[in-house]
Amino acid sequence: MNPPSRDFRSHTPGYWPEATADEWNDWRWQLRHRITTLAKAEEHLRLTPTEREGLLLTAHKLAFAITPHYFNLIEADNPDCPIRRQVIPLAGEAVITPGEMADPCGEDGHMPVPGLVHRYPDRVLFLVTDRCASYCRYCTRSRVVSGVGEQELETDFEEIYAYLARHTEVRDVLLSGGDALLLSDNKLRAILTRLRAIPHIEFLRIGSRVPIFLPQRITPELCAMLKEFHPLWMSVHVNHPRELTTEVRDALGRLADAGIPLGNQSVLLAGVNDNPDTMRALIHKLLRCRVRPYYLYQCDLIHGSAHLRTSVAKGLEIIEALRGHTTGYAVPQYVIDAPGGGGKVPVSPGYVVYHDKEKVVLRNYEGRIFEYPEKPGAPSTLVRPETILDY
Repeated sequence: MNPPSRDFRSHTPGYWPEATADEWNDWRWQLRHRITTLAKAEEHLRLTPTEREGLLLTAHKLAFAITPHYFNLIEADNPDCPIRRQVIPLAGEAVITPGEMADPCGEDGHMPVPGLVHRYPDRVLFLVTDRCASYCRYCTRSRVVSGVGEQELETDFEEIYAYLARHTEVRDVLLSGGDALLLSDNKLRAILTRLRAIPHIEFLRIGSRVPIFLPQRITPELCAMLKEFHPLWMSVHVNHPRELTTEVRDALGRLADAGIPLGNQSVLLAGVNDNPDTMRALIHKLLRCRVRPYYLYQCDLIHGSAHLRTSVAKGLEIIEALRGHTTGYAVPQYVIDAPGGGGKVPVSPGYVVYHDKEKVVLRNYEGRIFEYPEKPGAPSTLVRPETILDY
């Protein structure tokens, strides 16, 4: 048996050989030395014409920024590098295809207070900042994130706390943005303290890509502070197994040791993770980092995302290749965030072949057919074989 660390690698110092160990491990140094311009990117990467054109667009759309840690994962001479495709803009971002939207999840229409999205009955999304450590080119909030989008994020913190205090149906608050973990420990503590003071809020969540883009930010001090606010959960965002470096693994370990349950939300992206082998490697590596694969998202219909989107059939094919062929904990739920604000809709291969008032006919992962008797008198939705799509 190979040792568990066999495919975790550190890429330090990479393009920054002059950095001392103390500098490299300082998350503020990482932020100060981000690659943010075409000229800096060209110092290290052999850019294609479409990448150069894409970088010239970033002053008017979603900004361009990559931390040194994450930049070291990019293959300098490979335009098809799966890390590169996630963070280096392409000219295609300027092309809006039919069906694409500025706000595909309909968040602006479900914002009763500036900076608070209340789209589901018992939970809310609290947008605490518009900045990220690095910017994903498929960002669903590209209209408002990074400071150069179509809109400015206006978050009224006091109005949000008052709204949450009045709405006793809210039991779950998700902090996002932008990325909440870019806030200082003191600012984050102040927000969590105010939320914890509202009696009907049962638990808190943070959605963050910082442990992957900026693992140096996950300090023992941060973890100790977060531990004070349990139950607190965290959703991280990893799309490719190469993103799970030794530094990321250790950062995730510090969070897990602080008692924070970790789930991963991947986005299905063309040329990044749109094949079963890559997805299988990713989910297995996540489990070894004590992270449960949670969601696999169909890429949202944001403006200029056609070159990164795959077919829904491809997503179903990947789930089909995972379910029954690996640990159940490892299989994420494939979802589409229904365009216009419909929320997350689970999408699964057709395992129910037939269902009437007498029986349910099932197909397992091997394609074998089984019959389960229905409880007498139970209501059922008639499902006939011809209605099942064969993926």
